[in-house]
Amino acid sequence: MITKENRNVSRQRRHMRVRQRVSGTAVRPRLNVFRSNKHIYAQVIDDISGNTVVAASTQDKELRGDISNGGSVEAARKVGELIAKRALEKGLSSVVFDRGGYLYHGRVQALAEAAREAGLQF
Repeated sequence: MITKENRNVSRQRRHMRVRQRVSGTAVRPRLNVFRSNKHIYAQVIDDISGNTVVAASTQDKELRGDISNGGSVEAARKVGELIAKRALEKGLSSVVFDRGGYLYHGRVQALAEAAREAGLQF
């Protein structure tokens, strides 16, 4: 039987497999996605220095009034646009995408495509 714990352990294993190949640098940082049932979070991370350069989520003050449900595809799209806007303000135009062990489908796909349309390259 697949339980919530087994599902999360499997996702973490997939994430570790992806992270063996994907690493962010100062020139091309990593765009990481975390998804929960109620919210979605995105961070642009420089793995060499271990710093989060920019972050955005459905819990940000800028998005709280616009979003009725933080776990929707539309909310993920808005987070993608916001993370791209913040990254471009910091001078980052190219990133490496880290899907966090999730399938590239639904909310993760919507966030990635919105970030691409807003100007991030990956």
